[in-house]
Amino acid sequence: MDLQHWLGRANDAIQQWADTFGPYEQHPSLVVDEDRFAAAFEELTGRLKENYPFFHPRYAGQMLKPPHPAAVVGHLTTMLINPNNHALDGGPATARMEREAVAQLAAMFGYDTHLGHLTTSGTIANLEALFVARELHPGRGIAYSADAHYTHGRMCHVLGMKGYPIPVDDRGRISIDALEDILRTGEVGTVVLTAGTTGLGAVDPVHSALALRDRYGVRLHVDAAYGGFFTLLAGADGPEGLPAQPWRAIAPCDSIVVDPHKHGLQPYGCGAVLFRDPEVGRFYLHDSPYTYFTSSELHLGEISLECSRAGASAAALWLTFQVLPPTPDGLGRVLGAGRRAALRWADLISASDALELYQQPELDIVGYFPSVEPATLSGVDAASARVLADGMAGTDPVFLSTLKADRDAFTARHPKVTADADGARILRSVLMKPESEDHVQRLHDQVTRLARS
Repeated sequence: MDLQHWLGRANDAIQQWADTFGPYEQHPSLVVDEDRFAAAFEELTGRLKENYPFFHPRYAGQMLKPPHPAAVVGHLTTMLINPNNHALDGGPATARMEREAVAQLAAMFGYDTHLGHLTTSGTIANLEALFVARELHPGRGIAYSADAHYTHGRMCHVLGMKGYPIPVDDRGRISIDALEDILRTGEVGTVVLTAGTTGLGAVDPVHSALALRDRYGVRLHVDAAYGGFFTLLAGADGPEGLPAQPWRAIAPCDSIVVDPHKHGLQPYGCGAVLFRDPEVGRFYLHDSPYTYFTSSELHLGEISLECSRAGASAAALWLTFQVLPPTPDGLGRVLGAGRRAALRWADLISASDALELYQQPELDIVGYFPSVEPATLSGVDAASARVLADGMAGTDPVFLSTLKADRDAFTARHPKVTADADGARILRSVLMKPESEDHVQRLHDQVTRLARS
């Protein structure tokens, strides 16, 4: 896509529409001197160069990548109008786009019915899901994996609910046996299952938890903020195909969170929350004396804890889905490239004498560490920190991240490593850009040289 061309078309299209309402003069208070703006713009673009190159495959650190050009065009075009999707009065066109895009997300997970909307983040989306859980099970707590995102413990505190971190297995997935132990107490009303942890990309056994939902009468909430779009690879042919069971089991669950600003190619912030039962909307209902007056339909603001929300986010997602829908042949091809990249790098690491694989990747996150002699946690920690720092230096940088693995988690996977510390940092690479697939060998060679130096 020629971004410059389409942004010009965007400005022209909005200006032509604006002209139909008649001319008016811009207020002098808004007029800015061109030279003054030029100087500010030069400083802005200069300071933006202090960022890491999130767009480039040599950046394999955090969960960051640029939005698709379609999302950029949709967002910036709509931003020229600046609609507010809190109510139809503030964003009639973008509210319809939001409903259509959210319906596509719901269909991706297999929901036959749904109530849902976009949010500014997965954190807020999870807050809404746990808020509904509290209303349905007052006085009962929330259970979640000890490796789940920290937002769940934080939101339990915000909502005045007790959180129950559940131990994980040697792959970083929630222990079903430990979960059932706490469910027997009757103190838990909702279980959070993570479809793609942000540390290692571990996928909880959602299918195994369904029987517990029926047995103990709890709600099941799936935090698929990071990994949700990988459902498009469930049961797929080829090396990128994922085991279908946990992903197919999401459809019967009570609520789902997914972040289009991760694998949905959207700019920050664009999260989403989905409920299988539309009747939970009754917990949101409220009225505003000045907001809801042009329609008798249920407004998006009436089913959201947030008030103002950018209509531009909905337009960006809607436009992206027109050209890259959330289907195996659409966005599935994008995710497949990242998944193949992770598997390829895992194979290279397994054959290396300089690096060791921490565990086999489930999605597109690879965890690994430098081989050290003697093999101790303290030695691994120091070597990982050195590779991280050295990688960002010099004229041919590579950008990684680290993950702190505690003593028990590390030695469960690598019992030959001497536990002389409470834990160790390992290296962590997120291969969420499809271009990573063609860059894996170079990444591996760079990291190998750093580990040996």
